[in-house]
Amino acid sequence: SALYVLPPGFVESSCRSRIFWMKLNKLLLQGKFFQLEINDPYAGPVLLDEKLASRCGYVLSEDMWGNPVFRASVLGCHVANEADELFSLTVNIKISSFSSMRAAVTYTYPMYCSYSSWASREIVCEENYMEVSVKTDVPAVSNDYTVAWMSALPETQNVAYQLWQLMFVSPSGRKRIMVSDAAKLGYSFNNTLSRVYLRAPYHSNESHVSVVSGVNMNMVTSTSMYRQRWLLLLIDTTVSCPVDGISFTDTTLTWTVPSVIPTLVVQESTFLSKNILMGVDDQVIVHPEEKNYLLEHNETHIRITIPIGAEGGKLKSSISGGVYGVIYSIDLFLEHTWTDADWQTTKYTVIKSITTPFMPQIPTVINNTLPEERLFNVAFGHFLSDVSLVAIAIGNVPFTLREAQHQGFKIYETLFSNRTKGFILEVSFDDPYVLKEYVNRNETKYTLLVNYTMSVGPEMTLYYHSAEVECVIADIELPEAVGYCDEENLYLAIPTFGLHQYWNLYLHNKLLNRHVVLTNGYLAVTNSTHLILQIPLFAVGVIYEEVSFQKIKARFDVALRKMRTMETLQMFSVSCSFNSSAFIICHPDGTIMISAQMKTVPAIDMSKTKLRDSSCKPREYNEGHAFFKFHVTTCGTSVRFEGDHIIYENEISYEKETLPGQSIPTITRDPDYRLTVLCYYRAKETLVLGAFASDPSTSPPFGSGTMVPRSNIAVYRRIRQALNVVSRVSKDESFVEFYEPNMAILKRPVEPVFLEVELKDGSPSTELYLENCWVTRSLDFNSTPRWNITVDG
Repeated sequence: SALYVLPPGFVESSCRSRIFWMKLNKLLLQGKFFQLEINDPYAGPVLLDEKLASRCGYVLSEDMWGNPVFRASVLGCHVANEADELFSLTVNIKISSFSSMRAAVTYTYPMYCSYSSWASREIVCEENYMEVSVKTDVPAVSNDYTVAWMSALPETQNVAYQLWQLMFVSPSGRKRIMVSDAAKLGYSFNNTLSRVYLRAPYHSNESHVSVVSGVNMNMVTSTSMYRQRWLLLLIDTTVSCPVDGISFTDTTLTWTVPSVIPTLVVQESTFLSKNILMGVDDQVIVHPEEKNYLLEHNETHIRITIPIGAEGGKLKSSISGGVYGVIYSIDLFLEHTWTDADWQTTKYTVIKSITTPFMPQIPTVINNTLPEERLFNVAFGHFLSDVSLVAIAIGNVPFTLREAQHQGFKIYETLFSNRTKGFILEVSFDDPYVLKEYVNRNETKYTLLVNYTMSVGPEMTLYYHSAEVECVIADIELPEAVGYCDEENLYLAIPTFGLHQYWNLYLHNKLLNRHVVLTNGYLAVTNSTHLILQIPLFAVGVIYEEVSFQKIKARFDVALRKMRTMETLQMFSVSCSFNSSAFIICHPDGTIMISAQMKTVPAIDMSKTKLRDSSCKPREYNEGHAFFKFHVTTCGTSVRFEGDHIIYENEISYEKETLPGQSIPTITRDPDYRLTVLCYYRAKETLVLGAFASDPSTSPPFGSGTMVPRSNIAVYRRIRQALNVVSRVSKDESFVEFYEPNMAILKRPVEPVFLEVELKDGSPSTELYLENCWVTRSLDFNSTPRWNITVDG
């Protein structure tokens, strides 16, 4: 591979205390592979791998932003050392488009570090190794003969001449090995001009874990031994580093390190903490409180508390089990300097990369809809900057962002105060993909169904979230009908907006459709805005409010009902007064009103006309008209059945005046006049005769009436003749006093009802059997609820 000049901004490096720091810009490594080689001054380039890194004092990791980070101890392998003050290390950065690293481009990067303020003992706790270095002019043996020192003395008899040897002490016993053998176990031991250092991996066979002030510490207890002529040098190279001490809450992370580590401070009574520093990455934080960090310490602990999301760390979006959340990472270091009677000064440095567990952050949908603008405005957040919206579905119809914009949806990002962002979606109420439902009297419920597809984090993991947003506004104007009349008809002009979409028209409890219109003899005409109903004066469904001599006040009602709930929203009515010389009206309650026009030659006296019962005289009359009003159970009215109709019949006749003559026959000047009156009711809608209460909220249909001169009466005769039956309700069991017809009767459920049914028929061959008898709340005997009195006789 060839050597090239480094691109600008590709590498940053620094020297912090006694550590080389180097960072590579990930943007210049996108889509590529890289390797690091350590350039040994004598042996040439050595490929960096995990095993070499922990033994030689190197760390290769990534920072929170994904940039590769390389750190190296100034006492590491392949570092050029000038008098323990000037240090240099050269790294080869190899970049290739292929994983095999063929055709790699190699950049050579030298680093320099100046460090002369060595403490008597310096300990570094890195991510993958522990390192202790000691000045060789430290007194050989402590005045306090501890067990560790005493156990080393017998071994000194066997120390090889002019060779360093190591003795490890652990709970399993003692082990003495040559330096060359220690390297095979992953240790690195060497001496410089004025120092001896030992580098050990975590969790080696010679290490053990002990708990110090609640923190697990990985510990290697060792003595370095050297013998030359009259000198026997024993150096305590014990090292101990924390392996945990991290705790989390919903808002903070806390890192705890023991203030005093007993294996490193033999005489605790002489311990004195001199200085405590904290830092992020390779920078010392002089005033932690300015970044909302908290650095506190006491006799047992040093504690650093960082708010999650604080400056210096990084929040990263993540998906776990289909749930969106964040992870916070920060690279910290702690530098504690203390003195004690044995070691004078110890500088203790711990470098810790901390990452929180996955913290779910369920996104929220904020409804900022503007009803007055008929516009859904929906904010979806909060997300970190590494989240993007890639697709959306409205009403389960998927759209790319480009398609959504083309459809007329407006989508844009918005920033929130806590450095997060959201996505704003604007959709018109009138968009065809918005669901619309007519509710209440005059309101529409608009529903926006949204499915978001998000790309999360550098891994671009897809995340899906659905939302349903509703808005109810009063944007429907209930129609108002206009009524008018001519000489023979009533008219209703009803706006067609919303008909058959939100509501329907009902005549009583029947849907007013084409069939009902034709059957009842109405005329319906529709233009671009209105439905115009023409209702003849004597058509089915017309209500007669007042009927008097030659005058009728008639009303026609149509109910506007919601399609789904059948709730009545409006009653459209037209009411007019008509002048009519001849009419017959058959009321639902059995009342018949007749205005009869009788033109005879010579004219007759209308005051002397009567019904079958001669006591039933006209209520009003003039020279050519007579007005009768009677009930179907009175005045000699007869009843018969024809098909599905019940027909009530009576007759208007004239009492002739006779003049006495000299001989038979009797002489009269009055004509013979008879007028047959017929009222037709549908059998299933006919009033059940009797004195029972009716429900005023319902209006049973009127019957249809006909007046026929006597000469035509034969046309209406049928083979089947109805029986003349009269029913009455007695006040008690004596059957002496009876309730008036159509009078409301109040009875408790347990009280008896005394009902008399009389057959007024003179034929001796006719018998009366009462088969079924029941009570209803309304005049319609098929209505519910229904209470049976007798069933099947």
